[in-house]
Amino acid sequence: MYQWLPFWPPISSKQGIVVDDLVIAEVVVSTLIVLTVFGMMVTFCVRYRRGSQASRAHLMRKTWRIEIGWTVATLIAFLALFAWGADIYAWLFRSPPGDIEIYIVGKQWMWKVQHPGGQREINALHVPTGKTIRLVFASQDVVHSFFIPAFRIKHDVVPGTNETLWFKADQPGVYRFECTQYCGDQHATMTGEVTVMTPSDYEHWLTDQGVGQSLAEQGESLFRQYGCSGCHGPNSTVHAPSLNGLYGGLVHLQDGSVRRADEAYLRDCILEPRTFTVAGYPPVMPNFSGQIGEDDLMKLIAYIQSLAHRSASWR
Repeated sequence: MYQWLPFWPPISSKQGIVVDDLVIAEVVVSTLIVLTVFGMMVTFCVRYRRGSQASRAHLMRKTWRIEIGWTVATLIAFLALFAWGADIYAWLFRSPPGDIEIYIVGKQWMWKVQHPGGQREINALHVPTGKTIRLVFASQDVVHSFFIPAFRIKHDVVPGTNETLWFKADQPGVYRFECTQYCGDQHATMTGEVTVMTPSDYEHWLTDQGVGQSLAEQGESLFRQYGCSGCHGPNSTVHAPSLNGLYGGLVHLQDGSVRRADEAYLRDCILEPRTFTVAGYPPVMPNFSGQIGEDDLMKLIAYIQSLAHRSASWR
């Protein structure tokens, strides 16, 4: 939309257009204010220069309306920009349900990408056009920050948390992504490329990867390996919450609080289960903090998400 402007960076996402509109509006308003201020300064310098016959009497009575009008007008303009920016910020960080959900683990100094079908990439991300892509991030070591300039999206990836980011690409092509949070002496090499493809080409690409198990299926194997099925499985004799239909629902906890069962909640429950004991159940689940890596953790979460369509008995 703004490609005719000199040096304007390329744009290829729904978010990018919205962000650029706000940036242009801020530049226009700021430019008008600067030109007005400097115009008044030049006018006053000429009119009230040494030797000028212009009257200097009763300046307060002459200018108070101008001062108040000027202050109120600029205040309204900047409050309007603030409200507009806050609305865009909330929209950008309120991650909608994605057509495709992709897991990304940041570590010094690479991005490890896992697709729902089990396909893996390092410092590369393949996505189709016209689909809402939801990215779920985790960090294996230090704070990273995932940034795609052409999409105008950026999000910090903080250790010990799951962060989400979304976008909808509308132009096929190859676009750079990078880490924008200094994370060590090879920080500058932590870059990669997003390849945006037509939906048919994307399906061909997925097929060509030749993966046997989906991410959820790998998570199901880990679910049994770590002994989770012994308590949360359908044939368990242990009094533990069912995971069928859990994801996306509301969970009532022992302390009276209520949590949404999103990726962050599932992560916390796996690593620090006794902090998030479900109401009506004893705090007997062991702590898995330090025992499960970020890759396996995301597979477990993908498996629990796959159970969302089944009816829940404890929401």
